[in-house]
Amino acid sequence: MPESIIEKFEVKHLQILDEKGNVDIALVPNLSDNDIKKLFELIILSRQFDQRALQLHAEGRLGTYASILGQEASQIGSAYALEKTDWVFPSFRENAVYITLGYPIWMLFQYWTGDERGMRTPDNLNIFPVSVPVGTQPPHAVGAAFAAKIKGHRTVAVTYFGDGGSSKGDIHESMNLAGVYKLPVVFICQNNHWAISVPRERQTAAKTIAQKAYSYGFEGIQVDGNDIFAVYKATKDALEKARTGKGPTLIECFTYRMGDHTTADDASRYRPKEELEKWKAKDPLVRLKLYMEKKGLWSQSYEDEIRKKVTDFVDGEIKKEETAGLPDQKDIINFTYKEPTQRQKKELETL
Repeated sequence: MPESIIEKFEVKHLQILDEKGNVDIALVPNLSDNDIKKLFELIILSRQFDQRALQLHAEGRLGTYASILGQEASQIGSAYALEKTDWVFPSFRENAVYITLGYPIWMLFQYWTGDERGMRTPDNLNIFPVSVPVGTQPPHAVGAAFAAKIKGHRTVAVTYFGDGGSSKGDIHESMNLAGVYKLPVVFICQNNHWAISVPRERQTAAKTIAQKAYSYGFEGIQVDGNDIFAVYKATKDALEKARTGKGPTLIECFTYRMGDHTTADDASRYRPKEELEKWKAKDPLVRLKLYMEKKGLWSQSYEDEIRKKVTDFVDGEIKKEETAGLPDQKDIINFTYKEPTQRQKKELETL
């Protein structure tokens, strides 16, 4: 007897905006000219934040920092699709997600100086603090999604992780639970090809990370992670599916980490220079600029004006952070336990 087919799946790859600024008209998402200019300006703002953070680190004014260079479209395109009521559970490289959602930039600088007050999220934002441990945030997102389903809310939980994180058991357990209960959660993997010095092919033998979703009974899609339109559309579709009770989605953003893993890393020791040069041609800012130029939405004077405004704004945020004062030394002790121990009481007296 012929072997029966139990299940078949196909991983789709979505690209709308190519490297020359051309688009697939049939797939272009419903974004106004103002939306497109806002996306462009958010990339410039995020990139300026990133560059200044690296400069501050070099000057000894900022701690270890994880650059987002090259991954702006994956972060901004997805965050721009969210509603205010959605909950976001980031890892440690989602600075552009924070910026897109309106997180105070001076507080982001504050966090990266080592001051945890920078992660005291404003009341009007539903984004959790930076998660440095790899893969611990998806279970939190699934828990939030489960709560939303029980309460009958239209809220969706969104969580970000990297290709390195995709190897972690926490993420597979999270996707399994999300699939079983059809939870309103979107998993976004920023596949930037390098988990510190470990290449993607050492993370998994699977052809794509997106296909792992089918193991847990829901859809996975791979998008061109440097195409801001494709990322926006894939996220928007996944959010709508989740809101209408159709369960989770795994979005693999096929992108590239242009810089070092963090300022404690030297990617030139393990990454071929030719590979980096190849990906420079796929820059998310350049392709969006080319598209806008064809539509009459970009001019050099417009970009120059935006860059000056952004530079002045980010420099102002740095000054604001550096004049915010130091945290109370007693906080080191106050928040260790619910109540201070006898030893801690003595330490508090000493302080």
